[in-house]
Amino acid sequence: MDVKNRRPLKTRSAAWAGALARALARAGFTPNGVSVLGVVVALAGGAFLVLAGRAAGPERAGWLVAGAVSVQLRLLCNMIDGLIAVECGLKGKLGDLFNEVPDRLEDTIFLLGAGFALGMSWGPALGGAAALLAVGTAYVRVLGGSLGLVQDFCGPMAKQHRMFFLTVSCLAAAVEAAMSEQRVVLASGLALIVAGTGVTAVRRLLRIGRQLLSR
Repeated sequence: MDVKNRRPLKTRSAAWAGALARALARAGFTPNGVSVLGVVVALAGGAFLVLAGRAAGPERAGWLVAGAVSVQLRLLCNMIDGLIAVECGLKGKLGDLFNEVPDRLEDTIFLLGAGFALGMSWGPALGGAAALLAVGTAYVRVLGGSLGLVQDFCGPMAKQHRMFFLTVSCLAAAVEAAMSEQRVVLASGLALIVAGTGVTAVRRLLRIGRQLLSR
């Protein structure tokens, strides 16, 4: 992906991020390999969330915390693969594929997992709606790029926002699980992700339309 079409992340310019990327590159890690590692982390995190939906009390809380940690590790993989590719000059011919496809898989796994973590009959449908909208926002972004525009990473629920909100929701739900049998926190968080992601998709479409009309 061109530098101008990279997702804006403040942490990418942090000294520790560059140092970690260089260390991994020296150790033989490739950008594509780190991208695949992100999918593995997401699969583990999704499993943790499914297990959370089947558990209660402190056990449920533990699985939710493990899921939240997995979300952040996934984001770390997503950032480091790009740093290794661009800053370390190791981008391969399949780099753009490995930049996009694992991201869509990871979004789907985590959001579906969050639906199952609710432990409610309607939970998977809510998680599925969130996953579908997440893929839809990415499609709109890439569509803009295919029309010759700079890809639009605006929110309010771009990937980094969704994953941050999911992390916080899982951690808050862990506290809730440790204190009561209620399962309101994660359900509310996932519903807000659905609403915010829908707004994001529409907003990106409108911004693309305005740019096309101004040509």
